[in-house]
Amino acid sequence: MNLRDYPVSYDELEPFFTQFEKVAGISGYAGNLNGEIREGGNPFEGWRSEDFPMPPLPTTYDSSKFRDAASAMGYHPFPAGAGIASTSYVNPYGMQMGPCNFCGFCERYGRYQYSKSSPQTAILGALKRMPNFEYRTNSEVLRVELAEDGKTATGVTYWDEAAQEEVFQPADIVILSSYQLNNVHLMLLSGLGEAYNPLTGEGTLGKNYAYQMNGGISMFVKDEEFNPFVGHGANGMIIDDFSISQNDFGAEGFIGGSYWRSGTFNGQPIRNMPLPKGTPSWGAGWKQGIGEWYGHAMSIGSHGSHMAYANNHLDLDPTYTDRHGRPLMRMAFNWHYNDLKMNQFMKRKMEPLAVSMKPDVMQAGFKDIGAQYDVRPYQTTHNTGGHIMAENAREGAVNRYSQTFKAHNVFAMGAGNFVQNTQYNPTGLVGGLAYHTVHAIRTQYLSNPRPLV
Repeated sequence: MNLRDYPVSYDELEPFFTQFEKVAGISGYAGNLNGEIREGGNPFEGWRSEDFPMPPLPTTYDSSKFRDAASAMGYHPFPAGAGIASTSYVNPYGMQMGPCNFCGFCERYGRYQYSKSSPQTAILGALKRMPNFEYRTNSEVLRVELAEDGKTATGVTYWDEAAQEEVFQPADIVILSSYQLNNVHLMLLSGLGEAYNPLTGEGTLGKNYAYQMNGGISMFVKDEEFNPFVGHGANGMIIDDFSISQNDFGAEGFIGGSYWRSGTFNGQPIRNMPLPKGTPSWGAGWKQGIGEWYGHAMSIGSHGSHMAYANNHLDLDPTYTDRHGRPLMRMAFNWHYNDLKMNQFMKRKMEPLAVSMKPDVMQAGFKDIGAQYDVRPYQTTHNTGGHIMAENAREGAVNRYSQTFKAHNVFAMGAGNFVQNTQYNPTGLVGGLAYHTVHAIRTQYLSNPRPLV
């Protein structure tokens, strides 16, 4: 394992987490408000200086059923924090959000009521009002251009699709914010650090690529109705009783943890058709299964951590190139025993809870020891690492302010900064680190451009 600590503390980041939650418009209920543990919230979370901007969204029947069963077993259920408005809201930039109406088409769709915490809803409208802001569509940045001494960037070269030509855009500061995978690719192509070598451990770009380790149990109940058209993409009740901070690693024999969630996320036809194993996958038998079980299924999901390993990494492919002639990025990745053992631990703990809910049919979906990574089934889109944070250039690609060690006027945002993937979705930490970085740029860097320490 390539385990590392972050060069910035939770206490330092807390004000920026709070700022991000206000801008994004997050609904939820704080479990630790200035050190006071509050009933109904997450008792294991870090302290918060303020409650969420909006109260939590209502619970669906399946999440309420899970909440009651978890409480009966002595666990601590709480409503999931959601980047979805529970009421009308205006964020610090003056952007408006309307309350979610649980339409069942939230996940992977836009919202005409502007309920979802997307950049389009929360930020871009305010940016467009600023006279010094411009964005260019149908453009793809090909590389960051460095000065002759390699210590700063002079700008970026991008491909203008309409003009079918390369364009150089000069810049005093370059901020890479094009998702973790593309950030790493651009940094490798631009020489913004040394490529990681898994055999020697030298280099940092592409290092500590990590993912997430998930599992879950589906339950089918003939005489109970779970209306899948009442839900949203961040719905559910959660327990953190088996989170990474709650497990005895020495006793259990693994490092890591998981949160559990239950709730209805969407009611999309065809896409959301959970059926018991053995049901035909097409034809009359499939239709009969849908008629019998649609709306009679619920699930509990385990959303687990994934450690960083020496062999899991990203680099430039020696053979294949894209349409611009640039080497494609190559991923070397597989599951490891540690994370699979953590996953099996969650299965053993979750099954008694599921049994207590008295389903007619119950089926578990957890990766077994020895499972190999398969890119085909969708699991998550939460890729992390590759331009990790560190105290020095020997261990990471960026410093505590997301500033690259190679060129001090290049900043890399996003989950590529994560040193490992510790169970929760990356968004909160991505947002907190972004505002931490922006604060440093405004208060320290602009008046005196230099490597920040």
